[in-house]
Amino acid sequence: MITVESLTKVFGSQTALDDISVSIPAGAIVGLIGPSGCGKTTLVRCLTGIIPPTSGRATVFGQDPRTFTTKQRTLFGYMPQLPVLFPNLTVSGNLNFVASLYGVPVWRRRKRLKELLELVDLASDRSKKLADCSGGMQRRLALAATLVHEPELLFLDEPTAGVDPILRERFWAFFRSLRDGGKTIVVPTQYVGEAISCDLVAVMVEGHLVTVASPDRLARVAYGGDPITIELDGYLSRADAARLSAIDGVRWVRPSEAGLMVAVDSPDDDHTVVVDSLRQALAAVGASVSDVRPLEPTFDEIFFEIVESYQRGRTSTLESVE
Repeated sequence: MITVESLTKVFGSQTALDDISVSIPAGAIVGLIGPSGCGKTTLVRCLTGIIPPTSGRATVFGQDPRTFTTKQRTLFGYMPQLPVLFPNLTVSGNLNFVASLYGVPVWRRRKRLKELLELVDLASDRSKKLADCSGGMQRRLALAATLVHEPELLFLDEPTAGVDPILRERFWAFFRSLRDGGKTIVVPTQYVGEAISCDLVAVMVEGHLVTVASPDRLARVAYGGDPITIELDGYLSRADAARLSAIDGVRWVRPSEAGLMVAVDSPDDDHTVVVDSLRQALAAVGASVSDVRPLEPTFDEIFFEIVESYQRGRTSTLESVE
C-alpha cells in the first residue's frame, strides 16, 4: 500500500525526516508514535503529496502521491491536526459540503451523514454552527468528514485528541472494523496506550524511524530481549551484578528497587536455562533469590525505554547489547 525509501525532508537548517524507509501493508492499522515534533505529521504530509521530500521517494498505491489526479485522491482520506472545516456552517452543513466535494451521490449522502454523525456522537448537534461547538466536537466532526467518501486508505493525525475515553474506544472499535473490511489506516498519535489497538507500531524519534514492530513485540525491541525481575534478599555489589551480563542469553542487567532487572534472549520461551544460570551465579556470590518473574511493562514504559535507548545508545555501565 505504502512504500517509503530513504525519505528525507529538510526545512532550512532543520531535518524533519532523516533517511526513513518503511513499507506499510494493505489492510492494517499502523500507529506512528513519537514525541511532539518528531516528524510524524511531516511524514504524513509527504505521503499525501502535500509537501515534496527533499530526497528519497514515497509511493502510495504504487504511485508518487504528488502526481495523483483529483479522482485518485478520493482513494484516501486525510484528517489533519489543524481545523479545516467552516465555522459558519452547521455540523451537518459541513459534512454535506465535504460529501459533495468528494462526489458522494445525493441519494447516498443522507444515510451516510446520519451514520457518521451517530458514530461521532454529534447527531443531536447537527444544526449547531461549528463555531459554537467545543474543540472536541470539532475534532469529531473532522473525523466524520474524513470518512464521508469511504476511502481505501486513511491518514488520521491525532484522531482522538480531546475525545473522552468512552468515545475514544468507540472510534478504535470502528477503526478495527474498517481494517477488517480491508481498509488501511495510518494513525500518528501521542497516546502511547493506543499502540495496543494497532497491527504495527512505528516509533519515531527526532526525525528517525527507530523501529517498526507489532505491539506484542515492542517490549523485546525496547529492552533488547524479554525483561524479567529478580527479587533479592540481601546485598549484591554492582561489580557482581555487572558480571551477570556475561551469562549466555543475558543481554543486560540493571539494578532495580526489588533487586535486578534482566533482559534475556534464548531459544526456549520460558528462558529456564538462562534463569537457572542466573540463580547459580547469584548463589555463588551469596545473593539469595526470593522470586523471578516476567516484567510486564506498560506501553508508556516501553515507549520511554525505546526513546531513551535511542538517545543514549545503551551506554549504561550494566548494559551489554549486541
